Amino acid sequence: MDFEQILPFAAFIGIACGAWAIISLLSKSSSKVDKRLDELRDPTLRGRDQQDKGMSGMLEKAAPTLSKALQPKTELEASELKVRLANAGFQSPNAPQLYLAIKVVLLGIGATLGGGVGLMKWGITQNGLTATVLGAGAGFYIPEIILTLIKKSRQEKIFLSLPDALDLLVVCVEAGLGLDAGLRRISEELKDTAAELCAEIETCNFQLQIGRPRREVLHDFGIRTGVDDVKALAAILIQSDKFGGSIAQALRVQSDSMRVKRRQMAEERAQQTAVKMIFPLVLFIFPGIFVVLVGPAAIMMINGLLSK
Repeated sequence: MDFEQILPFAAFIGIACGAWAIISLLSKSSSKVDKRLDELRDPTLRGRDQQDKGMSGMLEKAAPTLSKALQPKTELEASELKVRLANAGFQSPNAPQLYLAIKVVLLGIGATLGGGVGLMKWGITQNGLTATVLGAGAGFYIPEIILTLIKKSRQEKIFLSLPDALDLLVVCVEAGLGLDAGLRRISEELKDTAAELCAEIETCNFQLQIGRPRREVLHDFGIRTGVDDVKALAAILIQSDKFGGSIAQALRVQSDSMRVKRRQMAEERAQQTAVKMIFPLVLFIFPGIFVVLVGPAAIMMINGLLSK
């Protein structure tokens, strides 16, 4: 092998070693004195050495440094990022930092892989640099795509399970239970069938128990889920609590309207199946039918022409 063939492999190994060195430097553990001082300031940090082992612990330690370049510049941007992560079910205070750190890490991994493939295939040319840029872009936007898919899936599950939860809440309220007790009953009964909704309701119950106003708890409930029907439900409960209206009647109306909406969505999807079936029919079924029907006639015509 000559120098030109060895150069792409050497460049790839150098880039990979450099990326690993940067990650190791950023995740370098602190001294024992610093750890002891941190434990004295916060006793909950004791005994976390075993939990911090592995790639997840290393990423969590390096997250503040890795995410520094992508930190939101304004409070509005930071709030929007927190809301997006909360809609996907990530409500930890460190979730924004970890999310941005993952984007930076995947950016480096994508650039390394793309650069390695580009160097091995095209060398140090414009195509090689393009492969590096494409790999870095793919690694940077993969977390965005995954977060969007998780968010949509979670919101759909919450929307589909909300009418059943409202029916159970109506039964609890009409039986004499208060709104807080009814929410606790829902989180206990529907934990297996509606895990996402019950997790949000449990968060509401915890906030109510520590003394937060019900109006703020219900408002945050609608913001965390990101579902329009949950926001409407929260607004109805806030108004009923504020003006002293019948909570059971408001819940029953909301439940009926949501069931109608869910049925309409199911009918809409059923009507769309005819249009969606066109492409499989044209691409896979019609060619087979055409061969079966026209094939014998075509063979007979060809034989007749050849016999003449």
